[in-house]
Amino acid sequence: MRVVSLVPSLTEAVTASVPGALVGATDWCTHPADLDVVRIGGTKNPKVDRIVGLAPDLVLANEEENREPDLAALREAGLNVLVTEVRNVPQAFRELERVVAACGAPARPRWLDEAEAAWSRLPEPGTWTSAVVPVWRRPWMVLGRDTFAGDVLARLGVGNLYGTHLERYPKVPLQELRDAAPDLVVLPDEPYRFTADDGPEAFEGLPCALVSGRHLTWYGPSLIQAPLVLAQALRAARR
Repeated sequence: MRVVSLVPSLTEAVTASVPGALVGATDWCTHPADLDVVRIGGTKNPKVDRIVGLAPDLVLANEEENREPDLAALREAGLNVLVTEVRNVPQAFRELERVVAACGAPARPRWLDEAEAAWSRLPEPGTWTSAVVPVWRRPWMVLGRDTFAGDVLARLGVGNLYGTHLERYPKVPLQELRDAAPDLVVLPDEPYRFTADDGPEAFEGLPCALVSGRHLTWYGPSLIQAPLVLAQALRAARR
């Protein structure tokens, strides 16, 4: 089996489940750190000719991270493209099981069982913290409705104030975000790399949680540690 992944989450999942199957991945596929495969460009601008040249049996994609014209071009070149849809945690587990099976995993990987167990052990949130969750600035964009990251936070007791917005990633003026008066501002380090010096200064007077984007937005082996890592970051910001 020869697999090309256009999704960083799935790159990590396949590498952990079917060693040696992956032959190509995007420039943004950073885990595992020692990944040694052909790089095929970005998630939004993959080099179709390079992917075709790798002669993969399967190309892994995601309906949110990858563009349909690129996927259509790969199909037109005769490649088999598996497109995932991940909008919440249970769906992530179902799609991950489908992906690793399609890549030739002989059995359900242990890490997937461990990840599912980690999330099933979470108690129902006793209290709720309201939040806005920027994912970009210049312009400011936040998590809106029907997102995987929003569901992750909800399971940790954080309610997204824009979770019922008509758009999934709405552009919202900064002043409107401030005026929403959230209990917390959640600032991940991807896709925009918010840091202690880039992000919190825009929300003076509001507690800001700097969180790992990989644990908030990736669905793969990182899901094992995600509940603990995120909960610690959220608690630290509310102290």
